[in-house]
Amino acid sequence: MAVSYERIAGELRTAIRAGRLRPGDRLPAETELAERFGRSVPTVREALRALRDEGLIEKRHGIGTFVRRERALARRTNLRHQWEKDRSRRPVAQRAMTGATEHDTGLTANDLVFWARYREIPAGGDISAVLGVREGAALLERSYRTRHATESAPFGLVTSYLVRGMIARNPDLLDETKEPWPGGTQSQLHSVGIELDRIEERVTARPPMPEEAEELELPPGTSVLVLRKISYATDGRVVDVTDVVLPGDRTELLFTTPLERW
Repeated sequence: MAVSYERIAGELRTAIRAGRLRPGDRLPAETELAERFGRSVPTVREALRALRDEGLIEKRHGIGTFVRRERALARRTNLRHQWEKDRSRRPVAQRAMTGATEHDTGLTANDLVFWARYREIPAGGDISAVLGVREGAALLERSYRTRHATESAPFGLVTSYLVRGMIARNPDLLDETKEPWPGGTQSQLHSVGIELDRIEERVTARPPMPEEAEELELPPGTSVLVLRKISYATDGRVVDVTDVVLPGDRTELLFTTPLERW
C-alpha cells in the first residue's frame, strides 16, 4: 500500500505526464499542497523530493518549484567521425555552416552558445602514456562547452589534449579566439598535414563528481557517461586524446556496425 507521500507524488506525476502541469509551470507552495492533500508539509516535501529525483521537477532557490523542461537530446553515433573527416577539407564557408553538436542534436548554429578555453600544461602520467610523449612535455589542453541557447547546462564537458610541438607550425591552432574552428579538430589537424586513420572510443558510466553534477545540472541519482576518444594518424601516432563527460539523462549513444554479406 502506497504511503502518503507516494500518493501525492503519484497525482503530481500524472498531472505532469498528462500535460495538466506543463514544462516551466510553477507548482503551488508546499503549504498550499499540504492543505490540498490534507497532509503535513514534511510529507509534501518527501513527495517533491521523489519527483525531483526522477527529473520531473526542479527547485529554484528563493523562487519556487517548477516542472522541469525537457532538455535537448544529443544522439552521438560512431558515424560522426567519418562525417567530420569528409567535411574537414571542404571550403571554410561550407565547414562553418554546421558542426558536431548540430550533427548530434539536429539544432542549428544559431540555437547554440559555444565556449572554449586553451592552456598549455605539462604532460602527466596517463595522458603522456597515451600520447606516447615524455612526462612534462608541453601539451595544449582545450576545454569546450556547448549549450542550447535556452538552457544553462552544456551538452557535455569536453577536454582535449594535443602535443604542442605537433601543431605549433600553425599559430592559429594555439589561439582559442579562433574557435569555433570550422570543421573541428580533424580540419585543424589537416592544416598541419595530419590525416586521421581511425578513432577509438571507450565508454564507462559512473556517478558524477559534485562539480560535474552542478555544471551539468543533473537530477539526483543521474549517472554520467565518461567517453575517452583517442585519434590515430595514418602513420600510427596518437595525435589527440579527448575526455568527454556526458549527462546520462540527455545522451544517447548509437553504434551502427555494417556487416559484410555472405
